Amino acid sequence: MAKILVTDGMDAKAAAALRALGHEVVEEFYEPALLAEEVKQADVLVVRSATKVPAAILDAAAETGRLKAVIRAGVGVDNIDCEHAKTVQIDVRNTPAASSSAVAELALAHMFSLARHLPAANVTMRDDQWNKNAYKGIELAGRTLGLIGFGRIARSLAEKASALGMKIVYTDIVGRFEGYDQFEYMEKDDVLKVADFVSLHIPYIVEQGATITTREFGLMKDGSYLINCARGGVVREADLVEALKSGKLAGAGVDVFEKEPTTNKELINMPNVSCTPHIGASTKEAQARIGGEIVSIIQEYF
Repeated sequence: MAKILVTDGMDAKAAAALRALGHEVVEEFYEPALLAEEVKQADVLVVRSATKVPAAILDAAAETGRLKAVIRAGVGVDNIDCEHAKTVQIDVRNTPAASSSAVAELALAHMFSLARHLPAANVTMRDDQWNKNAYKGIELAGRTLGLIGFGRIARSLAEKASALGMKIVYTDIVGRFEGYDQFEYMEKDDVLKVADFVSLHIPYIVEQGATITTREFGLMKDGSYLINCARGGVVREADLVEALKSGKLAGAGVDVFEKEPTTNKELINMPNVSCTPHIGASTKEAQARIGGEIVSIIQEYF
């Protein structure tokens, strides 16, 4: 049957299901030079965010014409040169619905964490400090959540935050969404101006660079919060650090970084930053759903 390269891990049940269907599943991470050789003899390449699939990898695969598809086990495909894939007739697929709830829950977790000073309180208590009076927090109920981008994850977060009593405003490049009249559509700058929490749900486009910079921080409310569980490049980290230092932002929840693993020690060690190592989709449930979607996609081809 098919030879499937899985370079960034896969749910064990999904891998077993593929093998039960008669496919060869190779679960191993490859450095770029070796990956360029391995894809020549593969029918499907399954990646997450760690493996990059630039034009050179796709060209190597095209030499034999065997590779049918690159499947992103997740939502964003910015680590794959999708335009070049079209020119060499290799499909790029993803699993857009499987991890929406998991990422939305992580964004909400960062919001709670910042609202109640959990990162700082956790560290200081481990250092035998009892700073009870220093950690007066805020409640999410009654606050405004602004969503930049209104795809599946943002819509899931909107529903969850709304249930907590938050007001939801959103913006998206496609405009207003039908069926979501309970949430208010605004232009991006207006969302930034009115939101207490701004959560990002947009892709990183290299040619455009960062979407959130000093200009955008200047529009945000004094003492507001930024949540980024989307892509690291959409926020200019140097500008984020300055906004946190100045007090313009009260805090930031960050799951994704300009460079991963991050080397930005200044950012991750700030007491008003809640940070995680790109774990948005890392739940048992999400990985099982992603694995199921991957099996279904591969069955379309073989």
